[in-house]
Amino acid sequence: MIRQSLRRTPDVSALPTVIEPVADAAAPVPPDGTGVLSYQWLLDPKKQIIGYRLAWRPVRSQEASDAAACLQALVATVASGFIDRHGQWGMAKMGLLFDVTPQALARLDWCGLPPKNVVLCWRAADFEHPDTLPLLRQLRAQGFGHMVSGTLAPDNEACELATHFDVDAGDPALLAASRSIGRKPMLPVATRMENWSGFDACASRRVPVLVQPDVAAPALAARPSLEPESMLIIRLLQMVQRNEDIREIEAALKHDAAITYRFLRHINSPAVGSGVEIESLRHAVAMLGYARLFRWLSMLLATTDMKAKPAFLMKKAIIRGRFVELLGQALLGPRHADNLFLAGMFSVIEELLGVPMAELLAKVQLGEPVQQAIADRGGIYGPFLELALAVEAGGGEAEAIADRLCMGATHVNAAHLAAIAWSQEIGRADAAC
Repeated sequence: MIRQSLRRTPDVSALPTVIEPVADAAAPVPPDGTGVLSYQWLLDPKKQIIGYRLAWRPVRSQEASDAAACLQALVATVASGFIDRHGQWGMAKMGLLFDVTPQALARLDWCGLPPKNVVLCWRAADFEHPDTLPLLRQLRAQGFGHMVSGTLAPDNEACELATHFDVDAGDPALLAASRSIGRKPMLPVATRMENWSGFDACASRRVPVLVQPDVAAPALAARPSLEPESMLIIRLLQMVQRNEDIREIEAALKHDAAITYRFLRHINSPAVGSGVEIESLRHAVAMLGYARLFRWLSMLLATTDMKAKPAFLMKKAIIRGRFVELLGQALLGPRHADNLFLAGMFSVIEELLGVPMAELLAKVQLGEPVQQAIADRGGIYGPFLELALAVEAGGGEAEAIADRLCMGATHVNAAHLAAIAWSQEIGRADAAC
């Protein structure tokens, strides 16, 4: 049992020495995980996430690990999170980019990752080296893509094996090189973004861009108030908070057929996994209860007016909500799951809706622990939100925060990958709407 002191600030003495993850909280990962996974998003011109460039930050005790060991740990961890127990790939067409060297690839086990989804990122010096050519051919024949960073000699045989080309922040000379080197044009990828104007310049040339997950979202146009669809969902959230009769809530929901349809699509998606076809709001409440209904209406609030919001920002809210939930419920138990999810998701909601958080919280009365977590990372849920933010930032702070929570890198990585995979299921439900 967690002592009351954790409600104010994380306290190692208040936590159990061993944390047992809740059943099905996250996919299993290798027992020897010795680092924290980080990534950049690969965004297409519509700001949709089409891939992840993955990296591995060894924990302090493993800082001497060589590149081959780090790459193997990264690949094994990613495979355990994105391939289910039946060997099925769960990320559809999502691309995965890995930084590699010939030495790191020498005895690498890809652990079942589908080659057609994987792009290997090379420095030009390694890529063009004559000794690397047989390895390049072998990997390309298996379906792996190759992205090259640096200057390539046009007459080098390896150029014909490159599929992607690093164009930095969209450098015109590098863009031209991506089209002229080799017999077939390579797909240019901007690996650095100076600002959103730079992104727009790349998007106008149909060049995907790598972006840090903690980047500030592009500014939304100022709004005098929330959109009508958002207002309706907030009204529904208020009705659920007041425990109003389900018939009245159902009647309010029926004012918007599109919201009703999207709500039912979410509830019946594999991500919820109720195993029963839910046909009405009344049925949803009977199956899930008011607390779960509040959670799913909150998710609808985050994904309303999708054409006006950056697509990656909606996925960021869903991933963060689920990540915080999986981190926290291993320690606090399943009864806190919905509040943990809300703390994570609502921490992004101000960016999503373009209205001040204070205005939103005046309309949707979240519980005090949730508000404390969002406001200053305080309360019982604050440390888990703080950890999720540190992992997103990709710095070294995540390990220290996890240590204070007596949480190992293995569980943090598992929760993170499970959240990303879960967001894919939610995305499929939205795409069908």
